[in-house]
Amino acid sequence: MQPIGKYIVITDIEEEVKTSSGLLLSGKDTDGFRYKKAVVVKPGSDVEVIKEGDEIHYDKSRSFKMMINDVQYSIIQERDVVVVL
Repeated sequence: MQPIGKYIVITDIEEEVKTSSGLLLSGKDTDGFRYKKAVVVKPGSDVEVIKEGDEIHYDKSRSFKMMINDVQYSIIQERDVVVVL
């Protein structure tokens, strides 16, 4: 699989989010967050800064899902990445 141009194939990371007071937020509670954490499976042919295996935060409203070889991935563009960890 080779994404073309500035597209990036990612898999989402399910995070356990804890508030400053120690409360754990459920997945439903974190659905309201704009940004989501993921691992880069394969960067596109024109992506230079982001590498395979990088953990990122991206704008989840800009992603779409795709089935590749019976595995579900998210596809985003490089411009939708806000942080590389």
